[in-house]
Amino acid sequence: MEVPSQFAVIFASRGVGPYIRQHFLDTTFKGLYHLNGFDLALLIPYFVILTLLASYGAHRYLLVYLYYKNKKNRTTEPANRFSELPRITVQLPIFNEQFVIERLLEAICQLDYPLDKLDIQLLDDSTDETVAVARGLVAHYAAQGYPISYLHRTNREGFKAGALAEGMKTAKGEFIAIFDADFVPPKDFLLRTIDHMTNPKVGMVQTRWTHINRHYSLLTEVEAILLDGHFVLEHSGRARSSVFFNFNGTAGLWRRTAIEEAGGWQHDTLTEDTDLSYRAQLKGWKFIYLQDVECPAELPVEMTAFKTQQARWAKGLIQTAKKVLPRVLKSDQPFHVKFEAWYHLTANVSYPLMIMLSVLLLPAMIIRFYQGWFQMLYIDVPLFLVSTFSISSFYLVSQRELFPRKWPRALLYIPFLMALGIGLTVTNARAVLEALVGKETAFARTPKYNVESRKDKVRSGTYRRRLGWVPWVELLIGTYFAMTVYYAVENENYITVPFLVLFVVGYWYTGLMSLLQGRFAGLSLAGERETKPFPVGV
Repeated sequence: MEVPSQFAVIFASRGVGPYIRQHFLDTTFKGLYHLNGFDLALLIPYFVILTLLASYGAHRYLLVYLYYKNKKNRTTEPANRFSELPRITVQLPIFNEQFVIERLLEAICQLDYPLDKLDIQLLDDSTDETVAVARGLVAHYAAQGYPISYLHRTNREGFKAGALAEGMKTAKGEFIAIFDADFVPPKDFLLRTIDHMTNPKVGMVQTRWTHINRHYSLLTEVEAILLDGHFVLEHSGRARSSVFFNFNGTAGLWRRTAIEEAGGWQHDTLTEDTDLSYRAQLKGWKFIYLQDVECPAELPVEMTAFKTQQARWAKGLIQTAKKVLPRVLKSDQPFHVKFEAWYHLTANVSYPLMIMLSVLLLPAMIIRFYQGWFQMLYIDVPLFLVSTFSISSFYLVSQRELFPRKWPRALLYIPFLMALGIGLTVTNARAVLEALVGKETAFARTPKYNVESRKDKVRSGTYRRRLGWVPWVELLIGTYFAMTVYYAVENENYITVPFLVLFVVGYWYTGLMSLLQGRFAGLSLAGERETKPFPVGV
């Protein structure tokens, strides 16, 4: 007679804990379990998902390996220098940025570069008070002799990509520098990047983002570590290994010819920067990454803003994968270039996989314990470790590279970083699924408020997005995992508790912060002064 499904055993018995303990400590019933169809239907997708997640985790280890293996290939100084500096157009695409536009233009007009070789374009798609603020600032700096012009669109066609393409029509420069509204480039930015363009094969130079408000809150501390991992290990690992990497949409310098030969700015994805990057590299253009050249920017201080940013990136990369990955795989590029492009562009499928794993985790855990402790110890646990511990080690290495003496401080934030990554799965999984089915959505900007220190606070919900149903789903899933933690403790399955707690904290934190910051503007970010929405002295 067939042994009943493990779920039949569990739900027909009140003594789950004693049963499991007896199973581990007593071999009387050893061999009685037989795999059945119900359990198999759960375990097959469970192991497929776990293996896929483990492969993406292993890829993080590969990036760390490439980073160190090819350290000698790090680009620092240009091979040559221009005898006469070429003309550069600085493009500043903005949309409803009344709080940061003054800071941006002040930094741009302080760039150390001959004014007769400079061309500044403020590409404004704004629909609010930013229009008046921006016009006043442009007029102010133009009167002082700066070569700055104001271009305002009313239809916002193509969003950021459309604005950049429109600016290209009147751009005078042979090279194009691009900065988003929340960036504050240092004075020597252009002089430290332009000479790398003396190599006619170089199409783009990307610099490393740093963070103005890194120490503002727990959220910004974790955001900074996340971005550091990307800009230190991912970009450097790829650039040093001569595989494709991407322009990040800002804090970079393009050769105009490279943009045009690649097909120009296109707006059929939400990551127009990555899309153009891959098209340009497929055309043979070389990219340079300068890890030592820093460009400060403001991190999102609200959970809803952070989630909006992450969802846009997640959706855009999948859209770009659908668009350009087939071209990469069919190209004559070496295998290692195609391999890295696959993992780079498809990495965000891990979010819907995490949702599915969340559903399967508890039933799979019950079945695996019923099958035997040693199977779980030698199969499930290693896969989990590759998937999860690769995250912590990846970001710790990046902090060690940036802060050789202070990096142990990052240990305090790693558990929260892992929890926050889990908490983003609902928002990002939704974005990935929309990309996979071809659902188009508008380019959702990340609101910035000129918040640099704890003295600053967010002005009352000026750019805050509607919350929708996602925070409630996050709280519900967090509650489900809290029940799972209770079940694990009751049945002495202590080894899974720390991992399950990360799920609880991640989902509850993202859900609660989204709701609280949406209902009580600025209360969780209390400060002494508000940012100024209008320019001073203009």
